Amino acid sequence: MDDAQAEPLKEAAKRLRDGPGVYLMKDAAGVVIYVGKAVNLRNRVKSYFQDPSRLAPKVAAMMRHVADFEVITTDTEVEALILEATLIKARQPRYNIRLKDDKAYPYLRLTWEEPFPRLLIARRSGQEGSRYFGPYTHAQSVHDTIRLLRRIFPIRNCTNQKFKNQSRPCLEHFINRCQAPCQAMVSQEEYRAMMREVEWFLEGRTDAVVRDLKEKMEEAADRLNFERAGQLRDQILAVQEITREQKVSSTVGRDLDAIHWAVDAGDAFVQVFTVRRGRVTGRDAFTLTGVDPADEGELARAFLIQYYGRPRDIPPLVLVPVAPNEDEALKTWLAKARGFSVKIEVPRRGEKQRLLAMVGQNAEWSRDEARRRIETRERDRDEGLLGLQHALGLLAPPERMECYDISNTQGTESVASMVVFTQGRPDKSQYRRFKIRTVEGPNDFASMAEVISRRFRHVEKVAEVPGKSRFAVRPDLIIIDGGKGQLGYALRAMQEAGCGDIPVFGLAKQHEWLFEPDRPEPIILDRDSAALKLVQQIRDEAHRFAITFHRQLRTKRNLKSVLDDIPGIGPKRKRQLVAHYARPEALALATVPELAKLPGMTVKAAETVLSYLSAQGFSEPGAGASQKAELSTTKGGSS
Repeated sequence: MDDAQAEPLKEAAKRLRDGPGVYLMKDAAGVVIYVGKAVNLRNRVKSYFQDPSRLAPKVAAMMRHVADFEVITTDTEVEALILEATLIKARQPRYNIRLKDDKAYPYLRLTWEEPFPRLLIARRSGQEGSRYFGPYTHAQSVHDTIRLLRRIFPIRNCTNQKFKNQSRPCLEHFINRCQAPCQAMVSQEEYRAMMREVEWFLEGRTDAVVRDLKEKMEEAADRLNFERAGQLRDQILAVQEITREQKVSSTVGRDLDAIHWAVDAGDAFVQVFTVRRGRVTGRDAFTLTGVDPADEGELARAFLIQYYGRPRDIPPLVLVPVAPNEDEALKTWLAKARGFSVKIEVPRRGEKQRLLAMVGQNAEWSRDEARRRIETRERDRDEGLLGLQHALGLLAPPERMECYDISNTQGTESVASMVVFTQGRPDKSQYRRFKIRTVEGPNDFASMAEVISRRFRHVEKVAEVPGKSRFAVRPDLIIIDGGKGQLGYALRAMQEAGCGDIPVFGLAKQHEWLFEPDRPEPIILDRDSAALKLVQQIRDEAHRFAITFHRQLRTKRNLKSVLDDIPGIGPKRKRQLVAHYARPEALALATVPELAKLPGMTVKAAETVLSYLSAQGFSEPGAGASQKAELSTTKGGSS
């Protein structure tokens, strides 16, 4: 942004109000590249339009791209803070400090609304009647927690549909992993009392769990029910063994979060230790990107508003190594979210400081491990590219690799994927997906020929077409996911498009051998070589991208077929429902007001839809498994 461009923005900044609010910096394309909060909007925004030498390096770099700004005024600083956190999460601006891989982390869901509750994994919270724990940053830790609890407590693990239709106890009962409530072998009151102990365990109230189990063990022994007393004794020992190493010093505090980080260039590796009732009950690891190492106060502020901006348990005390910027506004916001006051403390001595130092040491280990992983990946990537050059007889390591795969179900919803790796890394902005247009039935050979023909119609010399996208760039290597048949059809299509000189190889699934046109013997890469691992990586990515697109289309078709049978749902309403809901199960979880707000829908129509889906069993958790299809978020355009 030069001075001529900056002058109108300076004048606009001078006309802003003095109160609190949020400002959004935009580039020439109108994309929001930074979101900030201000106690005084006019003073804050004006401060950006000054001599670049007086700005921080990161701010100066950002201002070179700013072409416009927008402001949103609020009544209070706390409202501005909440709005800032919401906009950062929604827009993911390039120059903000951001939580990496900001996604729907899994929760543990305790289904109290059911007569015999279960412990499930949920991606969203909010189901009325359920209790949620989390979110957890690692899905594996959720599975580990469920396995641990089912080893200690005999929690039922079947779907409600199977529970209702069970005619005899299942294997889980005979290995003491379930009390068979489906066969009335345990009362509802006794089972729910056990689940209350599970809830206490997840809250960190293990002392209460042990105390309650001991009382039950003594009662069983008094009744001479020694088998039951033995089972309860084993549960007590398991709980005590798990919690023995979790206890921290009583002077630290019973409920707190200890947060520390280690900075490496523009990334910060953050560790959060959760202490509840005097015990360490959890540990989470995060990565923040876009960090300015010189401003740890802003790092602390950015992490706290994004970490506690998600639904989670907020303790009365948060330990951090550096006080966050605008900590009073943060405390007010946290207190409002928690319902009670929250203290943000920077400990200097004593047990709290030692606990925080331990968290900091874990953050440093996490940073060092990340460095090692990056170095290993870079080394393997270089070795893989060089290995492919030598094994395939290429003139140079392949800069741009493309891989193609076909996906269909007996010829229906046939699609293809094009995955691009640049310098050995996935280049998702270059991914493309294709609907097969001219081929009927399950003919992967002809489908591959169509896709290759459509892709290479776009290849032109970039020098002759200024501004052409990288989709027009000729690849250095093409891999066809398939054997000699698919390879032959792909080669003919490339020759017809004038691109027959591009190296192309087929990857046979059975032995993972590479085949070259007009060469009968396969090229067999060493099973442990970086070259084969790179080929497998791009092949697996092409398969994932193709099958995800195929599942999306198949799921929409399934939803359309279900909607066809609902009276009063015509083509227009069907299009709206399919556009907003991925599958029947997701639609069945919607509410009448939500559906009624869709264009063309009414309250009566919404009630009809939900009533029909409920009658078909789609609203039942775990039901409709035969129709259910996994839906993953994908990137890349369609072609």
